[in-house]
Amino acid sequence: MWEKIKEFKMSKIATDHWSPYDNFVPEENHVRSKAETFTVEGYNSIFRHFLARMRRKSKCYSKSMEMLELSFLLLMKYRNNTLSIFS
Repeated sequence: MWEKIKEFKMSKIATDHWSPYDNFVPEENHVRSKAETFTVEGYNSIFRHFLARMRRKSKCYSKSMEMLELSFLLLMKYRNNTLSIFS
């Protein structure tokens, strides 16, 4: 995964305290803190809860990237009360 993202310009990379990150995340950009990762983990939890395609050990899975992206967008619009069909 690191090979895919290392070319992006990232001033900080926030991770938890899992030691393998030290092997590939540059020390000068690395921030180890739960305070910096809890928001992302919260969203991950919401996605796993509401979207079967994001759960482990599930028979539901995404067959296309487009459907996965649309599922995320639909869930976020629903959670933010911005779906026009509910207005």
